[in-house]
Amino acid sequence: MPVRSAYIHVPFCKYRCGYCNFTLIAGRDDLISKYLEALDREINRTLNSKPVKLDTLYLGGGTPSHLSPPDLQHLLEILHSHFNLYPKAEFSCEVNPLDCTPEKLSTLKQAGVNRITLGGQSFQPRKLHRLQRDHSDDHLRKALQNTMQIFDNVSLDLVYAVPGETIAEWRADLKSAIALNPQHISTYSLTVDRGSVFYSQVKRGRISEIDDDLRMVMYETAIECLTKAGMEHYDVSGFARPGFACRHKDAYLRGDPWFAFGPGATSYIDSVRAVNHRSSTTYIRRVLAGQSPVAESEHLTAEQLLGKRLVFGLSS
Repeated sequence: MPVRSAYIHVPFCKYRCGYCNFTLIAGRDDLISKYLEALDREINRTLNSKPVKLDTLYLGGGTPSHLSPPDLQHLLEILHSHFNLYPKAEFSCEVNPLDCTPEKLSTLKQAGVNRITLGGQSFQPRKLHRLQRDHSDDHLRKALQNTMQIFDNVSLDLVYAVPGETIAEWRADLKSAIALNPQHISTYSLTVDRGSVFYSQVKRGRISEIDDDLRMVMYETAIECLTKAGMEHYDVSGFARPGFACRHKDAYLRGDPWFAFGPGATSYIDSVRAVNHRSSTTYIRRVLAGQSPVAESEHLTAEQLLGKRLVFGLSS
């Protein structure tokens, strides 16, 4: 079937939060121009210089909104040179609260972005400090309110099962989110993964993970609160007002093919799952040298695809 979805990985962040093991590079904004050049070349080679029409386009990271306004504009111009969007396409971009400036939001809006996913994580000061976030609860509230004045489809990310978190704190987060009334809320259970600062802290006994029973109670609390507020629980982590489920995520769940570009990005085309190098510097070096950025690939059988769809559905 034709490929109508694409994911673009923007690996840059101001710094790496303690819980994060995502593919990103912090404090290396000097690489942004080379990254944009490499991204342009990777997309061009993959598409054989022919623009492709898409139903969903998703900018993730890292932090796409970390780019300066000129670099953000350049990124969006690159994408529009390679992709045409259907009239009712979903064009999503991840943003951080402190990046929700009028200039950046306007740049995204004018480029056709119509869905914002805001990485707020929490409204609780103690929890934000533990997560090593750079925004306050007031920053998040103002960012969400300002973004919703410009965009009709805004999603808020929340994290639970943070070391030391209580049920009361999680309920307060859910209450605050519901009061602000975004169109979509994603709730993610924090896991301590190898490669994160939290992982080494757990190993040294400095922090402890939430036990599984409490984690499950928090998950059930999210379902209870958000569905009671009128949101549809359409996948494990996603809650949406009617008509606002993430269409890009639905494409993954259906097993539709999708393009993926940038360091660490995973594509699925013609039953082949391919993963780019996670190292941003390796990705840039290989692409600019005319080499493939793919680090690993596998041909999936029907049974393997069904299994991966199941795992993705359970973890998303």
